[in-house]
Amino acid sequence: MSWRLEPRANAPMSLKITVSLLAGLAGLLLVAIPVLAAGRSPLQAYGLIVQGAFGSMFAFSETLNRATPLILTGLAAAVAFRARLWNIGAEGQLYIGALAAVVVGSGLVHLPPMLMIPIIMIAGFLAGGLMMVVPAFLKQRFGADEVVTTLLLNFIVILFIQMLVEGVLKDPMALGWPQSVPLIAEAHYPKLMPRLRMHFGLIVGVAAALVLWVLVRKSVLGFEIRAVGENKAAARFAGIRVDATMLKVALISGGLAGLAGVGEVAGVKGYLSADLSPGFGYSGIVVAMLAGLSPIGSVFAALFVAAVFVGADSMSRATGISSYLADLVVALSLLSVLVGGFFLRFRLRYEKAEKKTAGA
Repeated sequence: MSWRLEPRANAPMSLKITVSLLAGLAGLLLVAIPVLAAGRSPLQAYGLIVQGAFGSMFAFSETLNRATPLILTGLAAAVAFRARLWNIGAEGQLYIGALAAVVVGSGLVHLPPMLMIPIIMIAGFLAGGLMMVVPAFLKQRFGADEVVTTLLLNFIVILFIQMLVEGVLKDPMALGWPQSVPLIAEAHYPKLMPRLRMHFGLIVGVAAALVLWVLVRKSVLGFEIRAVGENKAAARFAGIRVDATMLKVALISGGLAGLAGVGEVAGVKGYLSADLSPGFGYSGIVVAMLAGLSPIGSVFAALFVAAVFVGADSMSRATGISSYLADLVVALSLLSVLVGGFFLRFRLRYEKAEKKTAGA
C-alpha cells in the first residue's frame, strides 16, 4: 500500500471555488489563535467584523467603496499572472493613473461630464498601461526581471508624486497641505447613492471584470494569453507572437491598475496626494490569488478583503484588538490559497500493493 502524487490535467472549476472558500475559512480559523491569546472571543470578534462591514447601509457602502479599487488591481494582477507576467507594480500604476486623471481633469480641458469622465479614464488607463509596458519590454529586450523592475517603479512613482504635490501641482488653496489642485466638477465620478461614498468606479470595476472574463474565455487574444501562460515555447511553435501578446497583457494589466487610481481621485478624494492608496496595489495580488486568477472571482475576493479591513476597524474600536488583525486574516488566507494551489495541481492517489503469486 502506498500514496503517490499524480498531476492533474485540469482542475475543475468547482474545486477551484472550494479551495478559495476553504482558504478564507482557514485564515479566519488560524487568526482565532492570537484572538484567544489576547483574551477575547473569536466568535465575538468575527461577529463585530461582519457587523462593521455589512451591519448598516453606511457600513455596506464603505465596504463596496473599499472593494472598488481592489477589484481593478485584482484584475490587473490576475490577467498578468495568467500570462506568467509577474506584475508587482500595480501600486505605482495606480498612482500614475491618478496623476494622469488630475493633469487632464484639473482644468486642462473643459467638457461636459459625459465627455470629461471618459477622457480622464482613458488617460489613466494609458498612463498605467504604458508604465507596465516598459518593464515588459525590458524583460524581452534585456532579460530584466519584471518582479524587480515593477516593484522598484512603485517607489520611484510615489517619490515623483510627492515632488509634484509639493511643487508644480500643489494646490495654493490647501493651506500648505501636500495635495494637488482639485479636479473640476465635471471630472468627478457620480455617486451611486446620495450621502454615501459609493461611486461610478464600482460599476467600472464590475464591468471590467465582465469584459476581462469575455476577453480571456471567448476571444483570440484570450486564447493566446492562456497559451503563453501555459507554455511559451509551445505557443511560439504554434505561431503565436509571444512578445506581442505579452505587451498587450502588460498594457491591459497596467491600464486596469491605472483605472483604480482614476477612481480614487475622481470618486473619493477629488485630488491627488502621496497617501492616496493604503496599499491597494499590493492587496490586489492577494485578491487575484484568492480568486484563482478568475476575473469574476476577483469581484467576490475583493469584497471579502474589503469587508475584513472595514469590519476590523469597527471591531477594533469595540474590543480593543488591533485592526492589524485584518492584515493577519488576509495574509493567512493567501498562504492557505498557496497550499491549496498544490492540490489544484496534484492529487493524492492511493494504491494497493499487488500480491505476488507463487510460480509453478
